[in-house]
Amino acid sequence: MMSAGTPEGRPSGGVVLKRVLLTGATGFLGRSAQAALGDRDYEVHGVARHPPTERSGVRWHSADLLEENAIDGLFKSIEPTHLLHLAWYTEPGSYWDSSENDRWLRGSERLLHAFAAAGGLRAVVAGTCAEYDWSDAGGTLSEHHTPLAPRGAYGLAKDALRRELEQWSAETGFSSAWARLFFLFGPGEDPRRLVPSVTRQLLAGRPAECSEGRQVRDYLLSSEAADALAALLDSEVRGPVNVASGRGVAVRELVKLVGASTGRPELLRIGGLPGRTDDPPSLVANTGRLTREVGWTPDRELAAWVDETVSWWRDRLRA
Repeated sequence: MMSAGTPEGRPSGGVVLKRVLLTGATGFLGRSAQAALGDRDYEVHGVARHPPTERSGVRWHSADLLEENAIDGLFKSIEPTHLLHLAWYTEPGSYWDSSENDRWLRGSERLLHAFAAAGGLRAVVAGTCAEYDWSDAGGTLSEHHTPLAPRGAYGLAKDALRRELEQWSAETGFSSAWARLFFLFGPGEDPRRLVPSVTRQLLAGRPAECSEGRQVRDYLLSSEAADALAALLDSEVRGPVNVASGRGVAVRELVKLVGASTGRPELLRIGGLPGRTDDPPSLVANTGRLTREVGWTPDRELAAWVDETVSWWRDRLRA
């Protein structure tokens, strides 16, 4: 993973000058972000309703970000210079149109207000490719040129938070960037999602039924995405930035890689499930800002990411 973030604020002589509050620290992406931030010399403060018992280089704080009184005390105790906000409601099958999106929008607004009031220097907040107009997805989705048409309660809430972040950043002077995440997978992903569900079926010696999967998507390993987020936080780049690989692959080809990695390709049943009629044919990111301005590119290919993920699940299923 290559990056060219600004050296400003880096510690010297072992003294930590960058203190980051990481929300969603125990989540799928947050677990990888812990290490990525630590590698960039951040003092990492993770917040969770139920912090883990292991330390792993993170200073843990117990708080519910949806409770109004929890945030002020959190900032007083930590005094973060940076914020990486990943926490949100992401329950598979329900997050898209859930009313929980409104609760997280309000909680995130309070979080950003508190960060600005506490004199925070820079914030990076996780957005989504669902903010884009998917009907305009003939080419790559660009921060500068692709229209926005947020989809579902999830996309609408994220887009509303982006607009407020930009306004508060301009008014108060703290630096901010909005990370539009595309399609992530990797170790620790919810078992109900595509890659882990197919992987688990094949490793158990059971057929894995899938749709035809001809739609093209932009996939990125979760640890690679976490490193890109840390690079973005460590840079001076502002505004929306796509966090993705910049490479499109048909879903069926991703599934075939899982089949090859598990050694059970004959158990794949591609076309065994009906496809969705409203699925756009292609959703691929233009990663020019991430590559040229942040200076970050992934250093491995999709097959290696699949192998790492399958290996993780194989170890868990053997335990």
